[in-house]
Amino acid sequence: MPTIAQVMTREPAFLRDDESIQRAAELMADLDVGELPICDGRRLVGVVTDRDITVRCVARGATPASTRVSEAMSSGPQWCFEDDAVEDASRKMAERQLRRLMVLDRDKQLVGVVSLGDLAVKAGAGGALKDVSAPAQPAR
Repeated sequence: MPTIAQVMTREPAFLRDDESIQRAAELMADLDVGELPICDGRRLVGVVTDRDITVRCVARGATPASTRVSEAMSSGPQWCFEDDAVEDASRKMAERQLRRLMVLDRDKQLVGVVSLGDLAVKAGAGGALKDVSAPAQPAR
């Protein structure tokens, strides 16, 4: 059974929570990504997305150069371990409708990111694409 380590993107770029949202946006543009992990050292503390920056900062008139990532990021990010089975991570992404999942080693240090594209191309887990893209059903 393939593990996440076999399909993930290794050594992802990350930011500290005291960096500016301007730096986050620049890095996103340079890497052509919409989400970045936020770390204290290599310990994952949150994630920031392009939407977080837009909705939580720009929409309220915050100045990108002086607004810290901590003001835009989401804490409590979803993650998996690098030795988890691809199937388990795929299921987690589908259940929570995630397009990316941060990957930690057993010391809980950030070592990678796995995306829907990684799962579809490298692991043949195309079902996750369909499940994440499907609209969530309202709770009854």
